[in-house]
Amino acid sequence: MKLIRATLLAVALFTTTLATPAHAAVSDYDLAFHWAPVHHQDTDDSDYDADYLSTVDFDGDWNGLNNWENQTQLAKLTGAAYYSVVETSTHWFIVYGFFHPRDWDDQPDPFSTRTHENDLEGMLLTVRKDSGFGQLEAAVTVAHSDFYSYVPAGSPFQNGSETIDGTLLLVNGRPATRQEAKGHGLYRWDGNNFPGGDGVVYHPAATGEVPSGGNDRNVNYRLVNTLETNGMWARRNNSETYASFGTFRGDNGKDNAANAPWGWDDQNDGAIYRGYMATDPALLIDRYFANKGSFSLTYTRNAFR
Repeated sequence: MKLIRATLLAVALFTTTLATPAHAAVSDYDLAFHWAPVHHQDTDDSDYDADYLSTVDFDGDWNGLNNWENQTQLAKLTGAAYYSVVETSTHWFIVYGFFHPRDWDDQPDPFSTRTHENDLEGMLLTVRKDSGFGQLEAAVTVAHSDFYSYVPAGSPFQNGSETIDGTLLLVNGRPATRQEAKGHGLYRWDGNNFPGGDGVVYHPAATGEVPSGGNDRNVNYRLVNTLETNGMWARRNNSETYASFGTFRGDNGKDNAANAPWGWDDQNDGAIYRGYMATDPALLIDRYFANKGSFSLTYTRNAFR
């Protein structure tokens, strides 16, 4: 009888193990895809395709000096966004970057003060870790030389050294962003229609699509890992792509005026240094917000550092 009972117990334990497997760690891609925003991209009537999303190498090369000219190759402007993930023991920090070949204006720019080749602006999400995809607690967006802070409904985060700029709206569980036409400053979506009524709404998917025109409300964009082999970060010292650390090469309009995530900077946020949104996001969030609860500043994984 003891042998039978022992055998039955072993079978029961084996069956329980099969029925309730240990939770597998979520991958960076799955995490980034889960929280990837529904992205509202405003477009301008005079040159709407200049506002389409793409990648730095959309034209088949990493030469930063020909992206302005090659922007006219519309079939190559397939929707895409960059992402990277670093983590502490308490949080994941996900940075998204939205690239455009041009920061442009529909008025003449004879002194090269309002336009430049290449444009990458983006967003940092702060997600409290749990056994699944975590809990979204805050977002900081990049709009030119300013950062904007948002929290979703229910977040405990409060004003820190920076004032919270509004509530981050969710669409089907995803944060909702909006990006300007021409200059491409990035903010939270406020629930309103596009200025002028036309724009492109991008949704995360396995593959990207080219919009059908300047007023397409259902276009897929894919995710590209900033940290992938031979990707944006791996090429950080390559002079074909970059003029200096964190700054893209570009010779249309103002020279060398667009920045990678490790070059993003807010012009007046005190001791948060250039690039910290990517390289030290825990410190940025710690300074920007108060009432964060358990919040570690020690990275368990950070490829930027």
